[in-house]
Amino acid sequence: MPIREYREDDLDALRAVHAAQGFDYPLPDLSNPLFVSKLVLVDDGATSDCSGAACCATPTEGKTPPASHDDRDGASGKILGAAFVRLTAEAYLLLDPREGSPRDRWHSLLALHAATEHDAWQRGLADVHAWLPPPIAHKFGRRLQRLGWLRDDAWTPYCKKLVEPK
Repeated sequence: MPIREYREDDLDALRAVHAAQGFDYPLPDLSNPLFVSKLVLVDDGATSDCSGAACCATPTEGKTPPASHDDRDGASGKILGAAFVRLTAEAYLLLDPREGSPRDRWHSLLALHAATEHDAWQRGLADVHAWLPPPIAHKFGRRLQRLGWLRDDAWTPYCKKLVEPK
């Protein structure tokens, strides 16, 4: 089954696939430039020459699927699925615990927080994530919540460490 780049005319079919999944989140805005990878799996009726999922699922150079799986001629078939990768941001805070009083450090954090939030928004980011070390998670997490951060336990996070293909 071919994997090709997403096209705008795929949107209605992908809306139907998204609705059929029944998950409680809206289909993302695929025109958002933070989506850096948008791949569509199509059933073209042909027998796949792939010997495994990795063959069909591994784009070359992180840009375009392998030529044998690309839809360069515009041939289409039923859309079976899609995968999208959206950039997100991870926040890191470095604040010297040896400097100033706790109140001084809180004011420093507030200043950094406001400036960073503004900067991230200006760069087009839609969200920022923070993973707190266990020793500070409870106490510092409450401070983050006071600043509008949400502890999101509704979804279970997973991380895929990428390695350079051989």
